[in-house]
Amino acid sequence: MDHQNPAELRKPYVGEPLRRRDLADLPMAQFHLWFGEAHESGLAEPNAMVLSSVEPSGMPRSRTVLMKGYDASGLRFFTNYTSRKGQALDADPRASVVFPWHAIRRQVLVAGRVERLGDEENDRYFATRPRGSQLGAWASERQSRPVADRTELDRLFHEFDSVWGTDEPIPRPTYWGGYRLVPGEVEFWQGGEDRMHDRFRYVRVDEAWEIERLAP
Repeated sequence: MDHQNPAELRKPYVGEPLRRRDLADLPMAQFHLWFGEAHESGLAEPNAMVLSSVEPSGMPRSRTVLMKGYDASGLRFFTNYTSRKGQALDADPRASVVFPWHAIRRQVLVAGRVERLGDEENDRYFATRPRGSQLGAWASERQSRPVADRTELDRLFHEFDSVWGTDEPIPRPTYWGGYRLVPGEVEFWQGGEDRMHDRFRYVRVDEAWEIERLAP
């Protein structure tokens, strides 16, 4: 195979180092600052995050999902509760996410526990989704499970499309909703020259947060 050797791929990081004095006292305040800068940089889908959970078998599993909101209480994302990740999170609520903003030499890791959002918040968000995305939630009821082919998925989509008129509200499926990842640990990573990266970790201790620098 005539491909680039991965071991020879190197990205030099150039820029000012990250100092303790640069950080906000609270992790979600610091996340707010960095997320805003990631968005303003033109980074494609800065709200994309790699979510890791633990299967009932003990096997870890990761996938990319989209963060759809955040505040001091944590990060929110939505999915099919009966999907593989939904079942894993319900069985073991421990999870972590990584925002891979490598184009701006940054990444953020958030680890903690998840909790389901209430029906009111789920309904409110579902109503804001484009009609096609709402229909997609209905058509993918069997998310993560085998299907015969793409034709089957298209058939389901068009069947649900015919159920509601174009001006008729589409209700949220009962099996679809959101989770909040409540942080217990948040790490901010910034790439540095000669692989001397800057890493700061916020750790919750009782009701307070402690900040510590980590070796790269």
